[in-house]
Amino acid sequence: MSEDYSPESERKSGLRTIRKVSPYLWPSDQPWVKRRVVLAMLALFVSKLVAVGTPFFYKAAVDMLAGEGTIDPAYALGLGAVGVTVAYGVARLMTVGFQQLRDAIFAAVGQRALRMLALETFNHIHALSLRYHITRKTGGLSRIIERGVKGVEFLLRFMLFSIGPLIVELALIGLVLAVVFDVWYLAVVVVTIAFYVWFTFKVTEWRVKIRKEMNDQDTDANQKAIDSLLNFETVKYFGAERREANRYDGAMERYVAAALKTSYSLAFLNFGQSVLITGGLVVVMVMAAMGVSSGELTVGDFVMVNAYMIQITMPLNFLGTVYREIRQSLVDMGEMFGLLEQPSEVTDKPGAPALDVGGGAVRFDDIAFGYDSARPILKGVSLDVPAGQTVAIVGPSGSGKSTIGRLLFRFYDVGGGALLIDGQDVRDVTQESLHQAIGVVPQDTVLFNDSIYYNIAYGRPEASRDEVIEAARAAKIDEFIQGLPEGYDTQVGERGLKLSGGEKQRVGIARTLLKNPPILLLDEATSALDTETEAEIQGELEAMGQGRTVITIAHRLSTIAHADRIVVLEKGEIVERGTHDELLALGGRYAALWQLQAADEDDGGERLREVYEAREDGRDGPVSDLPVDGRWRWSNES
Repeated sequence: MSEDYSPESERKSGLRTIRKVSPYLWPSDQPWVKRRVVLAMLALFVSKLVAVGTPFFYKAAVDMLAGEGTIDPAYALGLGAVGVTVAYGVARLMTVGFQQLRDAIFAAVGQRALRMLALETFNHIHALSLRYHITRKTGGLSRIIERGVKGVEFLLRFMLFSIGPLIVELALIGLVLAVVFDVWYLAVVVVTIAFYVWFTFKVTEWRVKIRKEMNDQDTDANQKAIDSLLNFETVKYFGAERREANRYDGAMERYVAAALKTSYSLAFLNFGQSVLITGGLVVVMVMAAMGVSSGELTVGDFVMVNAYMIQITMPLNFLGTVYREIRQSLVDMGEMFGLLEQPSEVTDKPGAPALDVGGGAVRFDDIAFGYDSARPILKGVSLDVPAGQTVAIVGPSGSGKSTIGRLLFRFYDVGGGALLIDGQDVRDVTQESLHQAIGVVPQDTVLFNDSIYYNIAYGRPEASRDEVIEAARAAKIDEFIQGLPEGYDTQVGERGLKLSGGEKQRVGIARTLLKNPPILLLDEATSALDTETEAEIQGELEAMGQGRTVITIAHRLSTIAHADRIVVLEKGEIVERGTHDELLALGGRYAALWQLQAADEDDGGERLREVYEAREDGRDGPVSDLPVDGRWRWSNES
């Protein structure tokens, strides 16, 4: 085990976690929470007083029935043996009743804390950068949150109801033993408790390391299972069911090994605690038996001593259980609070205003960016997208096209230069207002596991049903939806897997149409559609772009020929810009890409590829052999 998980570091981590949880127990702005905490503590204190007094009724009943000793009328309360026995039962019932009342009063406090912390964690996860979510495994993340949130209420109960009340109860019992019997009874109890606590803490510290290992293996197995299920189709494509099962089983094997260590160590801890408690109990009972034999004590005294020792055993066992659970909860919650302390890479400036969108002009001013400092992606990109115009960005894979879209949405902050919307740096305005101003149709639309209506309405939840249907019609999907047995209430499945790629894409387009933003980002928006549907949708996208600023990231050049301007990216730099006709006439990079795609649509593409590769290598390639209008034109051979 690394030093990161030494007892000292664990102790500091535990104290940090307790400090973070404490405000949920005594919030300054929630008086009702404080009242419930105080009432719960009062109920707890009453239950402890009744519990400590209960054995006196037991002693009185035994002595009266045995005809031994002088029965103090205060014990019997003027009642006979039957009456005292009933009083004993009522006292025990009151002890349990006040404990349950305490739990009932405190329940709202614990559930409130659980809800608030779960919401805080959920919001924080959404505030983390795309870089974090790309590198983090969803299965492991969900497991950390699940375990951490579950520990909140338990930890709050521990802080309020365990250590302090336990000390009070043990002190009261010790006082009774010293006053009513002898100080040696108290000495035996103190020694027993001291050894018990020492043994429990030592063994539990050792078990924390084993628990941490078990949690790690549990997280690993869970994320492997979720990763495999999310890639269900890929597993099927490659016939990898057995491989995935073996991979999951290997993770579970490691988890089982760690879990067995946990079980074995728990058995050792429980047996050791029983040895210590039983030893103390036997010593005290022997002392009491000797007192009865000598006539110093009555049979009722013997029974009362036994009752007190059992009463001590219960909270001590509770201490052992609580301490184990607390150490485990602190480990679980420590991971969650570590997640909450994960800084957000992209944050709003203090007092940042909302984005004020007029025309929606976008400007990339000498943008430099790289996901890794050693590997720059964009190198001094400058680009103006006038308000209301459509600018298309094309280029080979890895040229930085999608990165521009991510920077526009501020998934990342630029490394150099500035990105402006209507003259406002996106770093100076709130992310919420920025996201509201931009509509995105991605290459692969991912849907929520809910109804089609919910997924379309996600673009603008307050929209009326008629507006949702109108958006679906504009995206050419209303007829398909109406043909489904459940219509708009049809469930799309996890990530929308019940719909085809084209259907999912059209739902995504309808969602963005409903949002009605001033700026549109179309990232391969029609790539998943067939040719006929693409033509229909393309017309709708063009109509949607009227009066808006549109940035289109495209691979299929036929979809952006109408753009007001086309920008060609290569290796993070703009190498060409102009209209479709201007770039074809230039006979450069764009023309080569256009011609290569045209070749893919006709027979005889091999020769075109050879010419294109020659131009890539810097060798002469007869431009006259290349089509300039999307059709074949040969100069040297027919």
